[in-house]
Amino acid sequence: MHGHCGLFFTSYRAEEAVFPSPVQRVWLYAFLAVYLCLPFFLNAYLVSILDLIHIAIIAAVSLNLLTGCCGQISLGHGAFLGVGAFAAGALSAAGWPFPLDMLAGGAAAALVGLFFGLPSLRLKGIYLAIATLAAQIILEYVFLHAGALTGGSNGLLVEPASLFGYAFDTDQKFFYPSLAVAAASLLAVTNIMRSRAGRAFVAIRDYYLSAEIVGVNLFAYKLKAFAVSSFMAGMAGALWAHYLMYITPEQFNIGLSISYLAMIIIGGLGSVLGSVFGAVFITVLPEVLSAVAGAAGQLFPDVSSSLLAMKQGVFGLVLVLFLIFEPEGLVHRWRLVKAYWKLYPFAH
Repeated sequence: MHGHCGLFFTSYRAEEAVFPSPVQRVWLYAFLAVYLCLPFFLNAYLVSILDLIHIAIIAAVSLNLLTGCCGQISLGHGAFLGVGAFAAGALSAAGWPFPLDMLAGGAAAALVGLFFGLPSLRLKGIYLAIATLAAQIILEYVFLHAGALTGGSNGLLVEPASLFGYAFDTDQKFFYPSLAVAAASLLAVTNIMRSRAGRAFVAIRDYYLSAEIVGVNLFAYKLKAFAVSSFMAGMAGALWAHYLMYITPEQFNIGLSISYLAMIIIGGLGSVLGSVFGAVFITVLPEVLSAVAGAAGQLFPDVSSSLLAMKQGVFGLVLVLFLIFEPEGLVHRWRLVKAYWKLYPFAH
């Protein structure tokens, strides 16, 4: 039940509820009501940033399930997005409808993720990271040289997403399907983390020897984590392909994988909400840096080019600062703020 100073539970079911407090549910409904109306009031540029945030949330929460919850470090997540993107693009050209080609792209990425997840039984930590880095390099090579499926260096044109003859061919129109898939992904990962499989993932991450002793099948659950994570990454890649309507192998390089890894580190490892915070932060940061560089360029034309060149350096500096001063991510700071106001004026 909800008391005057904090939350008190009388059952595990109540404690494990996604939104245990009625106040939280009211705030959620109010946020959704406002958020759903944003495309009618924002310009196309700002809505495009929101569309990219939705896609980034799907990819980030899927990587957080694998790395943050199961402890399997992956440096090939960007390539799994590429598998989903090229598969969906090829199927869309063959006449498949948007929802089916997105699911098929996710399934193709899941199969590839299962294959490259096989070494996870024998490898852990930095060695597994190197194995997934090899997967990234191999898939980049395939994207570039499998011209019949991916278009090779020329890239691949993709039809805009459409459903029942209605094309989501503008930023405002694409806002709603991308939001729906992002919300479904967040809900799916939240429920997975509350299930037996989610508890097994956490046990493997924290005490894999103890988990194996009590009967957790390490190999099966690690493969499940790779499959589910890759499936969701493939769907994110399919959405990205339909949004951009033109994809090339260069878009799914190691830099993209590192960006998603930075999202879950900055947002908070093992946290669904942290994935959202990290996706928003990393997606908005380059736009803010570009705006600052543009404004500085008007005042100091000689330094504008230098500021643009420093964007990647600033990105790396922000990541290092988070690792030093807030290693638990933005979600930890959010929890502290919530705890303060929940117990106010007795926040001690």
